[in-house]
Amino acid sequence: HHHFTLADGDGANAFHDPEGPAQLSELGRQFMGGILEHFRALVCIGSPTVNSYKRMWDFGFWAPVYKNYGWQNRTCTVRVASGGRFEFRGVDSACNPYLTQAALLTAGLDGVRRELDPGPPQQANTYDLLAEGAEFERVPDHLGAALEALEADEVVRSAMPGRLYDVFMHYKRDEWERYLAAVTDWERD
Repeated sequence: HHHFTLADGDGANAFHDPEGPAQLSELGRQFMGGILEHFRALVCIGSPTVNSYKRMWDFGFWAPVYKNYGWQNRTCTVRVASGGRFEFRGVDSACNPYLTQAALLTAGLDGVRRELDPGPPQQANTYDLLAEGAEFERVPDHLGAALEALEADEVVRSAMPGRLYDVFMHYKRDEWERYLAAVTDWERD
């Protein structure tokens, strides 16, 4: 997971406000609003392989599969871990942390620029809320859908300048197409 805190020129945490929702300042909320606004494309960069999406189907792992955030809530895609510090949980160990950080910073700064409001923090367990009939926007189900989300998101794409985006998409589309062409033991059985 990737954690975020922003220090101002004096070293104070600019994302922290003890009186704010989930102890976040307005700046922190806007930054998080940008991450939530672009979360589908961000998941593509943070979960860049075919196998990255397998864990999204096993709710026993508390995988971050919905667009939401909450205070110390590990069932959310963005967890406010402490006052002024939050983590984006839509990544796995296969990600390139440099690309992921660049994309998250670009999305967060877009939220600040546009003054995006992430809404109120989610207080309850996501899976309990789903059982009660709540609905949340879900992450892409597979790499192919994630690649489409990335392709549609100009802001997140801009975090990969020059040929970087084209090269990333070339290799990831090739991986997805080769996966679709493979016949597995499960299919043979």
